[in-house]
Amino acid sequence: MKDGPVTVVMAASEMSPFAKEGGLGDVVYALSRRLSSWGHDVRVVLPCYASIDRERYGLRLLATMDVPMGVLGRIPCRVMEGSVPASDARAYFIRYDPYYARRHLYGHDGKGFTDNDRRYALLSRATLELVRVLGLKPDIFHAHDWQTAVVPVFMNTLYRDDPFIGNSASLLTIHNMLHQGVFDKSLMDVLEIGWRHFHYRELEFFDRVNLLKGGIYHATLINTVSPTYVSEIQRPEFAYGIDGVLRDRRFDLYGILNGVDYDEWNPEKDPLIAANFSRDDLSGKHLCKGDLQQAAGLPRRPDVPLLGLVSRLVKQKGIDILAEASHRILSLDVQIVLLGSGEPWSHFFFEELARDHPEKFACRIGFDNVMAHKIMAGSDFFLLPSRFEPCGLTQMYSLRYGTLPIVRATGGLNDTVENFDGATLEGTGFKFYDLTAGALFNTIGWAVHTYHHNRQAMENLIRHAMGKRFAWEESARKYESLYRLALERRGGVI
Repeated sequence: MKDGPVTVVMAASEMSPFAKEGGLGDVVYALSRRLSSWGHDVRVVLPCYASIDRERYGLRLLATMDVPMGVLGRIPCRVMEGSVPASDARAYFIRYDPYYARRHLYGHDGKGFTDNDRRYALLSRATLELVRVLGLKPDIFHAHDWQTAVVPVFMNTLYRDDPFIGNSASLLTIHNMLHQGVFDKSLMDVLEIGWRHFHYRELEFFDRVNLLKGGIYHATLINTVSPTYVSEIQRPEFAYGIDGVLRDRRFDLYGILNGVDYDEWNPEKDPLIAANFSRDDLSGKHLCKGDLQQAAGLPRRPDVPLLGLVSRLVKQKGIDILAEASHRILSLDVQIVLLGSGEPWSHFFFEELARDHPEKFACRIGFDNVMAHKIMAGSDFFLLPSRFEPCGLTQMYSLRYGTLPIVRATGGLNDTVENFDGATLEGTGFKFYDLTAGALFNTIGWAVHTYHHNRQAMENLIRHAMGKRFAWEESARKYESLYRLALERRGGVI
């Protein structure tokens, strides 16, 4: 095993602050910063999306290179270089405007771009070609999700004997099993790895190509973003057809919980909320509640339980279950503030609910970072009725702000929220297990009853919640250990 610093090349489809649509961008940014602060040589390779402000981030042209893409020929790419903000890590951006010069990252109107297979195959192969241009010999290639899952496939096939890459190990991080990169099998002629790899154990998936499946088969090690999700994705209901390959690799599969950026999510110094507060002095939280009610257009009532929700409005997040339970929930003496966007039906449904219940329900369609912070700080409870949740970050934010999560016990929600114990008055939130409107309603009722009738329990819950920490230092140390373990097992599974 290699001692001392390692050289890590991460390949990802997004990274904050350059380009971000979800938690993946935050994870890549936080992990690269932390690892580089410990002396590791970290390089991150990203697409050069049109939305990236090249002048703001000081990106400069580093090189040009032709990337082989099978039947598509050699694609001419420019490589832009920049610094990862507030770190010693380097970022490289693969610029090919026909693929990346678009307003959106992955698609629009809820549909992915029809050429996403080629867009991310190019990113993956360009990552390996760039290493050769740089004359770099990485210890680890760290791929994230389906968009770069073909990196380990290329490493074990086309680049197996490459002097810069052949001795490297790989780690594939699965952030969400729902999205697997399934495309027409003609992609095999673009990948250029040979049709002998198109079979049920590798890339073949119902006569199509599944990039995530191929990456799982070929990667030295695999991890997901919470311990509970590791066991869940080995079951058919969570794996969407590829539970078999995951069970085959179960001894190389690990769970590492994501961390939280407490520089941004900290009620003691958050500049976006009405008043700062701490675990020892909650007076500011009461002011934040009134401010949130005013900002949301709800009556200012200090005595009413206020429930917040900041989420993508999609089925994964259990939004349909919330909609089904909403009228029963609003029969209680509660207020709800919802912020998010997603499936069109949900926009119409929740906007109409707000019109019908203006004193109880407020809805903001879209994303507003200031409003998100206000909801975290001013709510009494935070709703997350997810069908599945690989990790989840918002429940960790809510804990820091003393806003008690009401969650379905799945994935990272189960790992980060401790269920309230009425006998000991311990815990950090309220869990339910069945994915039904009735279970959600009953758990909200339990939380509301506790709010009104057991102030000692509420004080204990808030104090315990605010004392929890999910720091990136601990998560990054576990990634560091996985890198070293992967180096011991380098050579992959072939």
